[in-house]
Amino acid sequence: MREQAITIEIGGHPILLRTKDDYFRQLVADRYAGFISSSQAASFEFDVDVLSTPPKPSDQDVLVERRGAIWRMQRGDFLAQWDSTRGRGHIQQTANPYSIDSVLRIVHSLILAREGGFLLHAASVIRNGHAFLFAGVSGAGKTTISRLAPGDATLLTDEISYVRRECGNYYACGTPFSGELQRSGENCAAPVRSLFFLEHGPENKIEPMSQPAALRRLLRNTLFFAEDEELVKRIFQAAGEFLDRVPAQGLTFLPDPRVWSMIQ
Repeated sequence: MREQAITIEIGGHPILLRTKDDYFRQLVADRYAGFISSSQAASFEFDVDVLSTPPKPSDQDVLVERRGAIWRMQRGDFLAQWDSTRGRGHIQQTANPYSIDSVLRIVHSLILAREGGFLLHAASVIRNGHAFLFAGVSGAGKTTISRLAPGDATLLTDEISYVRRECGNYYACGTPFSGELQRSGENCAAPVRSLFFLEHGPENKIEPMSQPAALRRLLRNTLFFAEDEELVKRIFQAAGEFLDRVPAQGLTFLPDPRVWSMIQ
């Protein structure tokens, strides 16, 4: 069976997947439509073995651990290794989109950490050339604030925001990782103007937030999967440096489009 390749580019980071399974390749093409790159040159590559049964049947949560430059990622439905120095790896999984979604999220979180960026439980929207982040736990209102966005706004995601650092500036990039809206964001990026921590409330109100309080909330909503001391230090540093450049505020809101008149 002939090996095929497909490149998924999220946040300016192309990851090439090689597989001999035609069905899986088409599944990936459909799942990441809008984020498929025509380039075969990628800094990061994975060979994917598609299995008929899970590699290690288990109900365990995802396990991510590092030995030297080698990261091992494991859950009941997938087993993956990635050499972060060479940018090469191997994945074993069944033909489903949930496993490859999880592997890509983990790998992107590792890539971003060494660049000073991160993945964040947050909706993100571009308006007037700037990106706005709306962070919060499940139920805080990420999907609601996305639905309420005006027609001139571009949705990047209603679930997982991709924050990349370039030359000391921060950009929010579109992702295919969706929440309740069940649709991918647009594959574009813009400089981050503000970060809002969401809460439902009896009125639309923006409140200032101290940097220590914002740092606690930001770390609580940042995705990092590995219990790795070096990685934790990098994430902590990245969050602090982000808040040095980007204002963070609390946003209490009603499910009403008028809340967007306050966001600028």
